[in-house]
This record gives sequence, C-alpha cells and structure tokens, in this order.
Amino acid sequence: MKTTLLACALLLGSSTLVTAGYLQDKSAGQDVKDAGQNTTDAAKKGATAAGHGVKKGANKAASETEKGAGKVNNKTQTTSTND
Repeated sequence: MKTTLLACALLLGSSTLVTAGYLQDKSAGQDVKDAGQNTTDAAKKGATAAGHGVKKGANKAASETEKGAGKVNNKTQTTSTND
C-alpha cells in the first residue's frame, strides 16, 4: 500500500515537473520570437525615419545649391556685360 502510494506520488510529481518545464520552454521560445519581431519592427521604423531625413536633407541641399548657382550666374552675367 505504501509502495503504491509512493509510486503514485512520484509519478504525479514528475509529470507536474515535466509539464511545468514544457510550458516554461514554450513561453521562453515565444519571448524570443516576440523580441525578434520587435527588433524587426524597430529596424523598419528607423530605416523609414532615416530615409525621410535623407530626402529632406537632399532637397534642402539642392535648393541651397540652386540659390547659390543663381547668385553666381547673376554675378557672371553682370561681369561679362561690363567687359
């Protein structure tokens, strides 16, 4: 009787540990997947924001270059007509 009770208790205890270990591994795996997905999303957002910044900077640089070229062009035309 004691042996049967002890065997049942051991079996129940070991199955509980195995189940708890399985569930813990499953949630750890899900945590890794979630972390990977979050990293991917952050990288996409960062790349998009960087792309917008580059576009804005390039447009501003082109605009300023055009202004400068216009000033040089005006000075060149004025100088060449004075000769």
